[in-house]
Amino acid sequence: MYEVTGDIQELNIGATGVDEILQNISMILRTPKYSVPFDRNFGIDASMVDLPIEVAENLLTVRIIEAIQEYEPRATVQKVSYTKNNSTGTLKPKVQVIINGIK
Repeated sequence: MYEVTGDIQELNIGATGVDEILQNISMILRTPKYSVPFDRNFGIDASMVDLPIEVAENLLTVRIIEAIQEYEPRATVQKVSYTKNNSTGTLKPKVQVIINGIK
């Protein structure tokens, strides 16, 4: 099982295999939906930004799973957890995935 966050990291243009899949998931996590010019549906819909943190967390979990299923079907989400800061209202997702076909 692998853990992926949306933290910015160096982009490996030539990534292959597991590294490519994990890099793709990280890119999905940090891309707001509607921000990619030729693929407006790519990324995570962040329209829940002003909702209470508990509600936003549940909606964000569903949207993360859906986005990964659509844009990186070689991975399966096992768990989504968050680092949260209630005073600033921020959620940072940590996604645990398995890579399909790899044990």
